[in-house]
Amino acid sequence: MSDAITLLARLVAFDTTSSASNLALIEFVEGYLADFGVASERVMSPCGTKANLIARLGPDAPGGVMLSGHTDVVPVAGQPWSSDPFTLRNGNDGRLYGRGSCDMKGFIACALAMVPRWVKAPLKQPIYFGFSYDEEIGCVGAPSLIKRFYEHYSTTAHVIVGEPTSMQPVVAQKGATNLRTTVIGREAHSSQVNQGTSAIHVAARLVTFIEDTMAALVEEGRVDEAFNVPHTSLHVGKIKGGTAINIMARECQFEWEIRHLPTETFEEVYARFDTFCAQLTAQLQAKDKYVEITTEPLNVTVPGLADRDNDQVLRLAKDHLPGACCNHAVAYATEAGQFQGQGLQTIILGPGSIAQAHQPDEYIDISQLEECTSFMQRLGSALEAPFAG
Repeated sequence: MSDAITLLARLVAFDTTSSASNLALIEFVEGYLADFGVASERVMSPCGTKANLIARLGPDAPGGVMLSGHTDVVPVAGQPWSSDPFTLRNGNDGRLYGRGSCDMKGFIACALAMVPRWVKAPLKQPIYFGFSYDEEIGCVGAPSLIKRFYEHYSTTAHVIVGEPTSMQPVVAQKGATNLRTTVIGREAHSSQVNQGTSAIHVAARLVTFIEDTMAALVEEGRVDEAFNVPHTSLHVGKIKGGTAINIMARECQFEWEIRHLPTETFEEVYARFDTFCAQLTAQLQAKDKYVEITTEPLNVTVPGLADRDNDQVLRLAKDHLPGACCNHAVAYATEAGQFQGQGLQTIILGPGSIAQAHQPDEYIDISQLEECTSFMQRLGSALEAPFAG
């Protein structure tokens, strides 16, 4: 445990906010692994300022486990922290405070702390590390990591994505897409409403439709009670438009998201909105009203994780967790669906609670690090057996 805490302090000290580079952290991990004779490979970002990292411990053999974690963290700006967010603080209350302590450098620290043990163990199956960049802004880095891993390392390894789940296995997550819709109308004096088209008024109808779509999906019975929000959710988070109260707004823009159940797709949900936009545009144009509505994605859709094709990895995890563990589903997005999309059996399992993620004074319970370390010790012992297929 002391090694895990020491490593967590080192990892937290790197400001890997998604807007910054993570290369200093990657270099530290490379050096740490090299000290134990473990080679690693960078998979660079297109801009060259960030990198994924892949490493293998044990034999070049079928099977094994990929322990996957993202190295970036969310911003601290504007949050009322009680101490330096990039200095790990022991609160003497059983908690360690710092940005990323929970989401998700705690998991990475536990994995790295096992390296001295695993390099000496008679592993018959490999243990892989896959550390990514820019998860927090749309799981941007993982696709290139996954592609490289699948094509050059393993097609049979199981994947554990170490997001904070309180060390309970998560077998399903929602997919997520962020969008920006821009409405262009025609300016006019507000006393002459028949002469212009208010982009704000049009946008308001679109925002209302977005909420109505969510209600319609529920009414259609498209629900999954495994999730605490048991349906696809649509939400508008930002909106701006207009120049003055007495001017019909020429432009209005809003940003919104679709978090779809893994049994649905972004495309089928978005199609309802797209159809409504076309109908509304036609109605307004028939009244000689000028309007343009355009929508652009702000990220590549993060796929959901479906509760399927996971029997072996789930059994492997549960065999080495306390007997009370049970399956869960989460509404937040992770890289797990991207691994599953490549054909790799995948679950989400890691220390800490998502309730602490992204918060000021983010923390992880030391007991969670202990539970994660114990799990990894047992997991490593299990991989001393040959791959069963």
